[in-house]
Amino acid sequence: MKPTLQLKLSQQLKLTPQLQQSIRLLQLSTIELNQEIERIVQENPLLELREEWDSVNDENVNANEEPVDFSSNEDGLAAAESQDDALADENPGIESEWQQDGVFSDNSFDDDREAPQIPDKPIGLREHLNFQTNSSQLSEQEKKIISLLIDSLDENGYLMQDLTELQEMLPAELGISLVDLEHALQCLQCFDPPGVGARSLKECLLLQLQAMPVDVCHRDQAIKVVQDYLEKLALRDFAQIKKQLACDDESLRAIQKLITHLNPKPGAQFSTQNERYIVPEITVSKKKGTWTARLNMSAFPRLNINHLYVNMLKQDHHCTRSLVDQLNEAKWLIKNIEQRAQTILRVAGAIVQRQQQFFEHGEVAMRPLVLREIADTLNLHESTVSRVTTQKFMYTPRGIFELKYFFGSHVATDTGGACSATAIRALIKQLVQEENPKKPLSDNKISDILEQQGIVVARRTVAKYREALQIPAANLRKSF
Repeated sequence: MKPTLQLKLSQQLKLTPQLQQSIRLLQLSTIELNQEIERIVQENPLLELREEWDSVNDENVNANEEPVDFSSNEDGLAAAESQDDALADENPGIESEWQQDGVFSDNSFDDDREAPQIPDKPIGLREHLNFQTNSSQLSEQEKKIISLLIDSLDENGYLMQDLTELQEMLPAELGISLVDLEHALQCLQCFDPPGVGARSLKECLLLQLQAMPVDVCHRDQAIKVVQDYLEKLALRDFAQIKKQLACDDESLRAIQKLITHLNPKPGAQFSTQNERYIVPEITVSKKKGTWTARLNMSAFPRLNINHLYVNMLKQDHHCTRSLVDQLNEAKWLIKNIEQRAQTILRVAGAIVQRQQQFFEHGEVAMRPLVLREIADTLNLHESTVSRVTTQKFMYTPRGIFELKYFFGSHVATDTGGACSATAIRALIKQLVQEENPKKPLSDNKISDILEQQGIVVARRTVAKYREALQIPAANLRKSF
């Protein structure tokens, strides 16, 4: 065969860089978005972060502005200059109602105000135990062995490694025997917090009970229950425990209360894990009898074009093309951020409009809702609604919820309607809270009660929802 040349025409869909950026920004959370903006601002000198939103004299590029296609530096600078002049008196595409109401508005920093004190780094479990070790009257050898055991504790304060295995791992020249390790462990278990150094839950609870004063009421009986009947207590076999202890209901109730108030994870209080903070993009309030959604402007980055560089571009027509491209990128970024905010507001507004009864009466009034319903209403793609509702939060009088929380499957009713799965979970939780603790409701009984209310739910579905709510089974909820 001889090589030949062929000419073909074809069409294909391809995402522009601007559209790719818009999609990427849409799926980022508020914290991730601010981190991305900080990175871009450091790379692009024509962008700067503003201190606060200005809804009257905003210098940002309008959301409806198209980027300039620079064919040459002179033409590009002339186009940029004309667009800058045209946008000088325009308001931004997003109105900040919260700035007018004074909610979530930024307070200007007062130089005369005393600077806040930076809190000290919280002390960890190992530092706390090592301080007690160094302050004790033990020998240096014993302190070293205790420090070795401290390094073997997990984050909850448990010693999960067997002492025999630990002794075999130590070099023989150290001369540390199994007896030395056991003595060091006994010393460690006398440290604060009580229960630290335990090798099981039973040992942890026993250490805490033994650390209590001898005159604590029912202390000795609680120790016996933990030693011999802990599994029966977990299974709510109160009749057998009362028979073995020869006590009445009131005494057993006091023993149970004493045990359940112990800390099964004594080392968790020293956890240095950073807390996760949520900044809601949407706030919901009631106006004239209707619940409405508004943007929380403090959750969105405040970007501005650096006009010092823009003026330089206007005066110097021989500037590098890279600055012109960065000006174009800056305007596209501002437009995409404003479009992101508007899309979040549209989706949130549609959700609030359909879930009016939830904001009025709570979870039991949640109506079934799927992504496609919102997508069809707003003429958006279902994947776009999915991106908008992921890691975006709404502040309401009933708490802070992720936008995805308002979506859920539905269960048919005997009248031919549908009930939200969220509402069913709320009903199950309410039934469990109101049940007789001596005769808790089984999953079958809960299913029958819901059926009487017109909601057809199978027993296995009730069990699934109950487990999702972290509610124990009926036999584990039994009290006396």
